[in-house]
Amino acid sequence: MLLPKLELLDNDLVNQIITEGIAILENPGIRVHNQEALEKLANSGAKVDFQTQVAWIPENITRQALKTAPHEFTLFDLNGNPAVHYFGDKIHFDPGSGGLTIIDSQTERPRLPLTNDLIKFVKLVETLPQIDAQSTAFICSDVVPEIGDLYRLYLALNYMNKPIITGAFRKDTWWTMKEMLSAVAGGDQALALKPTAVFDVCPSPPLLWSDTTCQNLIDCARFSIPAQLISMPLAGATAPITLTGVVVQHTAESLSGVVIHQLAKEGAPIVWGGSPAIFDMREGSTPMGAVETWMISSACVQVGKALGLPTHAYMGMSDAKIIDAQCGLESMGSNFVAALSGANVISGCGMLDLESCLSFEKLVIDAEMIGMVKRFVKGIEVRDDPIALSLMQKSGHKGDFLTLPHTRKWYREEQYLPSEVIDRASFEGWKSRGEKSTFERARDRVEKLITTYQPTKITEELHQELRAITLRAAQTFGMQSLPPLPQGE
Repeated sequence: MLLPKLELLDNDLVNQIITEGIAILENPGIRVHNQEALEKLANSGAKVDFQTQVAWIPENITRQALKTAPHEFTLFDLNGNPAVHYFGDKIHFDPGSGGLTIIDSQTERPRLPLTNDLIKFVKLVETLPQIDAQSTAFICSDVVPEIGDLYRLYLALNYMNKPIITGAFRKDTWWTMKEMLSAVAGGDQALALKPTAVFDVCPSPPLLWSDTTCQNLIDCARFSIPAQLISMPLAGATAPITLTGVVVQHTAESLSGVVIHQLAKEGAPIVWGGSPAIFDMREGSTPMGAVETWMISSACVQVGKALGLPTHAYMGMSDAKIIDAQCGLESMGSNFVAALSGANVISGCGMLDLESCLSFEKLVIDAEMIGMVKRFVKGIEVRDDPIALSLMQKSGHKGDFLTLPHTRKWYREEQYLPSEVIDRASFEGWKSRGEKSTFERARDRVEKLITTYQPTKITEELHQELRAITLRAAQTFGMQSLPPLPQGE
């Protein structure tokens, strides 16, 4: 069976990109605004200027880091079951993260998200089998900004079972988030053995690691909590205008992250990921729905695979402001490109408006897209031998396949059967069901799914421990109480 696969670069070009990425770390080097990382680099043999905070990393150090970085690892759900395998061309999906707004289901316009919005979103993700992992989707507006990162994780841990893609905005809040994850896992060692979370760590283009992000990267390595590199070069703005040039910069920034991470702890799990994009010269925006952005991300995944690392892509989202035709075409197109590229985790479903807004309705529509994409990537399988000769000879000209046991045996394997969000009725059938738009059907689907949510098995004692950890952090920043959770939860 030949499985569909997309590769935009030939092997010679991939090798040249890697060679240039390594050379960039030697000259002009990487800026590192973190004392501990600079010391580790210096001790490893890199040339470091502590005053300008620039490190020049020789090729042998980069190659050694690539040797010690694991080629695969697994994320587990909260019941201890393997759920997301970062390896080869295995693909998994999780929602976009860090949304500043949410599409109001009644007005269809963006508004600031609140605690109950994130709780509902987490519950919804749990009910969608097409989506493999959670994300810390929203920055809730009803808590102080200083705990925006850890509060997202606190809410998610109360309602999720699937593993989660998250990230910290500060050095101190990372420790609070680690404390919560360890509490749920049963300790630091248990969390390292069966990680339930990945932390996104984002270098700043071009070629810069901030103090906060670099420390998060080092701390993840120390505790063997998987780190996901999210390099974000912008073609024509913070990176070269050519698509290959952007991929070279992404490669250099990501390689520097692998080096720092592996110097902190050899063998700690790390992911070659990113959110690169073009810079729209007309609007001054960073469109994730642009075909060139898809191409850059696909090429970056190909480079990561050539290096033997687990991979990630920020795809499957739209720049549209509402759930419309643009939203659909951009989301479906980039989901296909990411999946055919074999990105192990594809982040972005449910997201629109230039990576800033999320929607319950888009999430359930995207789940149907993901179901179709996963079916496509499975390819065409031979179910019988001969393929159809015996069946056709037996049936002859009767055309009675609908009645045959063979059809009942295989139709669920051969076909992805979408929910009622996707309309496949006749025109009269559509009319008889209320003539609803895709958004209206998705809105109905959201409310239906929420009623099927099954609470997690987290004990009341653990609920209280998570709340106490979060409250202590909130009080540090002058917030004396947390928003109440829904009654009985």
